[in-house]
Amino acid sequence: MTQPPPNTDASSANDESPAVAANKTHQDLAMRATASRPKEARTRRSRTKLIGTWGPVLGVACAMAAVWSIVVRVFGLPRALLPLPGEVVEAAWAYRVELWQGFLTTGLASLAGLIAAIAIGCLISVAFSQSRRIRLAFFPYVVFLQTVPIVAIAPLLITWSGYEFRTVVIVTVIVCLFPVVNSVTAGLTAVDRAWVDLFRLYGASRAQTLVKLQIPTAVEYLIIGSKTSSGLAVIGAIVAEFFVGNGSGNQYDGLGTLMTHWQGFVKTDALIAAVFASTLLGLGLFAMVQLASVTVLSRWMRHTQSGALRNDRTSH
Repeated sequence: MTQPPPNTDASSANDESPAVAANKTHQDLAMRATASRPKEARTRRSRTKLIGTWGPVLGVACAMAAVWSIVVRVFGLPRALLPLPGEVVEAAWAYRVELWQGFLTTGLASLAGLIAAIAIGCLISVAFSQSRRIRLAFFPYVVFLQTVPIVAIAPLLITWSGYEFRTVVIVTVIVCLFPVVNSVTAGLTAVDRAWVDLFRLYGASRAQTLVKLQIPTAVEYLIIGSKTSSGLAVIGAIVAEFFVGNGSGNQYDGLGTLMTHWQGFVKTDALIAAVFASTLLGLGLFAMVQLASVTVLSRWMRHTQSGALRNDRTSH
């Protein structure tokens, strides 16, 4: 009888199994290294972008602090007039509880006033965009809110509303209203006439034209107006707190009230710390508007524009 030949394939597979395993391990390592390279590249780009964005800002801040210190020391300025940067930092730490509470109070008033101004301003702008007669009749009164000095309005509002939180919000709304109304009205009326005629040709109602054509066009204008109002919101809230804090029996603890109190006691270091806190608050509100414009409003606008393009292609 002839015996079957030995299984050379199995034996060779067993002999080559360590080499095959090593080769597979090498391939896995190479694949992981290749996959990790884009992540490392993105990390390096993000780090470079972060340094490129904030590096000059921090550099300018350090240079200004150095010049500040040199001016105080060279001219021998009294600390009541201009303290050193280190003394301002020490005062900020010493009054950190009061500053934090004032930051929250003024921030809440600024945010509430900004949101209310955006909502009211958008409603007014819609009314202005639907009727030229309404726009011509009432727009000068909106301009009046911007031109009249807020220092003159605040005492009158306190007489009507009292030394309350709502008075600060009302003043903030008045200060923030005009940029929103002006920008959104311009956006709602900046629609290309050809698109309006096309909507009318297809029998679209005024409400449909407003929702599907005018509002998407006005989103960019709303972002611009909101960014402008975000800085004005802090100004309006602090100016209102100058008056509200004087008659509230020290019950109101906003940044404006703290500034008035520390100015009376010649605590210039704490006063400057409160100024920096209000600056950070304004930057925070601006960043919130910017974040909303990038995440929510931009996506909605792109979605609306893509839907309009699809409908236009379908109609053709």
